[in-house]
Amino acid sequence: MTPEFPSLPPTPSANESAPTPYLRGIKSFVKRAGRMTSGQTKAVDALGPQFLLPYQDHLLDWNAVFPPVPNEAAGVTHPLVLEIGFGMGEATAHIASVLPETRFLCCEVHEPGVGALLKRIGEQNLPNIRICAHDAVEVIDHMLPLHSLDGVHIFFPDPWHKTRHNKRRLIQVPLIAKLAQRLKGGGYLHCATDWQPYAEQILEVLSAEPALRNRAAAAHPELLGYAPKPHYRPLTKFENRGIKLGHGVWDVVFERV
Repeated sequence: MTPEFPSLPPTPSANESAPTPYLRGIKSFVKRAGRMTSGQTKAVDALGPQFLLPYQDHLLDWNAVFPPVPNEAAGVTHPLVLEIGFGMGEATAHIASVLPETRFLCCEVHEPGVGALLKRIGEQNLPNIRICAHDAVEVIDHMLPLHSLDGVHIFFPDPWHKTRHNKRRLIQVPLIAKLAQRLKGGGYLHCATDWQPYAEQILEVLSAEPALRNRAAAAHPELLGYAPKPHYRPLTKFENRGIKLGHGVWDVVFERV
């Protein structure tokens, strides 16, 4: 059965005030057309019950989402990372494989992308991923406890190139404020884009959030606020093609103070 992707109007969660009217209009996605392949459909049927996390209007119990591993050594920690918009899941699967102790909650509403990541989970044996096929803004509002995340990944969000469409970009002040509230102290927010004007906006918006500070500013002043590509983020086929064409890629990494 193919997963459903409902779009519900946000309501205020118990631990914060109602969203502003501006944020209420922001979506973490634009629905794209696309058909599921037979392999993706089979992955949804076989692995969906285990790895698809239904949207809910109350806070998550992380121990229920990621049950403790039997016979696990005492003191082992499992960082929690939220990923917003994973596309077809190639980078997500790679990161989950190189960071096996980290647990990933990944939001994506593109049905073929959900099926593709589930297929990768099965092929690569990646037990540390859960997928919520729902608008990430509502997931943040209603499902994520304050100070519960060790990291947030937002890689190559839609840049909305035309100036009149810039208001549709995901990285906006209200959303970043919500993400900052859900990060633990020292937790990080990592954004990447291949569109320089969007990179400049991301840097400006994150710099304006008082609860965040730029990790790269002191260590890499030559990068003007941008960060070296962290080791865990792979070069995608799309990114490699862009580099060959002379296009830049900008990583921005801030942390919760």
